[in-house]
Parts: sequence; C-alpha cells; structure tokens
Amino acid sequence: MTQGGIDAEQVKHLGKLARLELSPEEVADYTLQLEQILGAITSISAVAADHIPPTSHPIPMENVYREDIAVRGLEINDFARAAPSFEDDRFRVPRILGEPG
Repeated sequence: MTQGGIDAEQVKHLGKLARLELSPEEVADYTLQLEQILGAITSISAVAADHIPPTSHPIPMENVYREDIAVRGLEINDFARAAPSFEDDRFRVPRILGEPG
C-alpha cells in the first residue's frame, strides 16, 4: 500500500468491479490519481475541526421574505391598446408559412 492508501491491486479490483479492462499503464496512472485524491481528502480532514460546524456558505445566509399581497393584474384593455393588432381578446399575428388560412 502506498502513502495515499491505495495500490495497483486495489485499482485493478476497482476496474474489475466497474467492468473496465485496464492496461498496466492505466492502472499506474489511476493509482497515482487516486493517491492524489485520497491525499487531498486526508489533508482536508486534518484541517477540519470538530468545533467548527459544517457550512455551505462562508457567510451566514438567511432567506428574505416579502409579504404576500394579492394585487390586481392587468385588464385586457390595458395591453390590448398597446398591441399592434388585437381581435376577439387575442393578439393577432401574421400567419406562419405553410399553414392553411
């Protein structure tokens, strides 16, 4: 076993579990990569202290809510006046090519 806690035999076993056919070069490469990953995790774990609560943000965050007040929406005449063409309570738009008229 190496410093990071994983060796080539473990990588081969992981490859077999994942149904991967790994070449010796890939085993060596993955062993090195996994050692680096485990080393990084070990260093982070060494820094983590039990007296520090886990957080998702470095700054305390709090949801801000506004009062839920119902307000009247637009009346049909309010936006019908601004439409270039409006008929039968609908916006009138140019026909799309190929559609029957």
